Amino acid sequence: MYRKGMFVIMAAGILAATLVRAQQPVADPVPEIAGLPPAARAAAASIDPEKIRAHVRFLSLDLLEGRGPGTRGDALAAEYIATQFALAGLEPAGENGTYFQRVPLVAVHTIEDKTKFSLVSAGGAPINLAYGTEIVSKDQTGQPNAEIDAPIVFVGYGIRAPEYNWDDYAGVDLKGKIALVIVNEPPSDDVKFFKGNALTYYGRWTYKYEEAARHGAKAVFIIHTTPTAGYGWEVVRSSWSGEDPQLKLAPGQPALAFAGWFTRDAGEKLLAMSGHHVDELLQVANSRDFKPIPLGVHLRGNMPTKIRQIESRNVVAMVPGSDAKLKSEAVVFTAHWDHLGIGPAVNGDSIYNGAVDNATGCAILMELARAWATLPEKPRRSAIFVAVTAEEAGLRGSEYYADHPVLPLGKTALNLNFDAFPPFGRTKDVEVTGAERTTVWATVQEVARRMNIAIKPDAHPEQGLFYRSDHFALAHAGVPAFSIDLGTDYEGKPPGYGEKVFEEYNEKHYHQPSDEYHDDWDFGGMEEVAQFAIQIATTVANQETLPTWNAGDEFLPARERSGRQEAGGRRQ
Repeated sequence: MYRKGMFVIMAAGILAATLVRAQQPVADPVPEIAGLPPAARAAAASIDPEKIRAHVRFLSLDLLEGRGPGTRGDALAAEYIATQFALAGLEPAGENGTYFQRVPLVAVHTIEDKTKFSLVSAGGAPINLAYGTEIVSKDQTGQPNAEIDAPIVFVGYGIRAPEYNWDDYAGVDLKGKIALVIVNEPPSDDVKFFKGNALTYYGRWTYKYEEAARHGAKAVFIIHTTPTAGYGWEVVRSSWSGEDPQLKLAPGQPALAFAGWFTRDAGEKLLAMSGHHVDELLQVANSRDFKPIPLGVHLRGNMPTKIRQIESRNVVAMVPGSDAKLKSEAVVFTAHWDHLGIGPAVNGDSIYNGAVDNATGCAILMELARAWATLPEKPRRSAIFVAVTAEEAGLRGSEYYADHPVLPLGKTALNLNFDAFPPFGRTKDVEVTGAERTTVWATVQEVARRMNIAIKPDAHPEQGLFYRSDHFALAHAGVPAFSIDLGTDYEGKPPGYGEKVFEEYNEKHYHQPSDEYHDDWDFGGMEEVAQFAIQIATTVANQETLPTWNAGDEFLPARERSGRQEAGGRRQ
């Protein structure tokens, strides 16, 4: 009853906003898109920044309690997005004729005040580590209580990459032991060696856990430094403080009893017990000749965990294509609706609203869906809109969608993703990191030329942003995929303004309760991104051939496999 009442309130608010908008003069299509085909031109011109604003405002209300998966905020957010899809006239593309794709998760929550860790060396007194301020950890095995008393082995970057002749695990037996690793990857200016200064998936913390688990480790801890991680300890602390929604383990899948982080200071304490220090091992790890280093120190700990089975949801809708043959193929739009929920209070506020991250991307997704559905002549391929869950837990919702797609991945032409947009107006540039690796690149360049927008190289390649958002789950499965982001050259703002606001958000608001909506925000940049995206997508949806990855790209083999599977008539 309560939920049904909420729908009435939502619909009434939307109708009121629409009526107010209808009373305003209708602007001519913006000059930048005047050269488009009529259908795409109409769709791009219809993008309404005030509708985007309304969605951001609602999704970031305290009412939704930070949109944590498996919570009341989860239900409200998913139902709201589904309602918007229904109001726009999209077809449900979820299970059993609904807009929902159930995503079964195991939510684990470390009981912090009962968790104990200490460092122990032969002949020395134990050194206790304070949970939260020096160490954080989660159990990935689904056990209610994890205990450990095991030796620690430093394995450098924790990377095994045969294509780069690199193996940090050479000659080591990690079974039942603890791997201590560095986030990121070996530094280089050579683009043929770990892509130079651009971080690859080998540098991501998720990879570190996966690889060490494959080598039999019981636990993995990453030494945090702000330069190597790209964010401060407070981001790690807040991100690891609440529930961690994990996909259920497949039979035989390796998992860690302890997956966590040490602060740099805690790392120094540990390494001092073995006669080393952080900077020394950072340097040693940079060599191909590196060999794992047993530290002669044990980590002793007990970590009780609350475990609950939860069922979150991806919200999925479709606009069928107009071509009898090509409608079985699709362009896919994604954005994650989840955030961190309720966590440790900061300045008295414990709701992590996630206004920028990622109410903004979800709002763009919903506005794109509405605009696409209003096209009088639909593109030849279908369009699928997916608001995914559990991105903050490691791209869980998009990973689940990649394993359970609406249409086979071999028939998925393109994925465009939207994640976290600074609300400070239009920019003269955009970032589309990864687009240059696909055959869609020429289309992206042409649309940028039409809109008089510069394509800016990744401003922070060392942070590996390509591997940190939902498009990566589909790219990893072979689909040409990338996120569209605003650049940093803001219209009407002084040079350096964009970098300044990025740094301020990253330092003060990213994954913090202060990521809240403000009435003075300028949604022109989000309008611009939506216009840019719909032009790319309609072009791809109408072209004859399916896009792919460029020759030699790391994702091309997966694309070729999906194509062969589709040709063979097998489900993906």
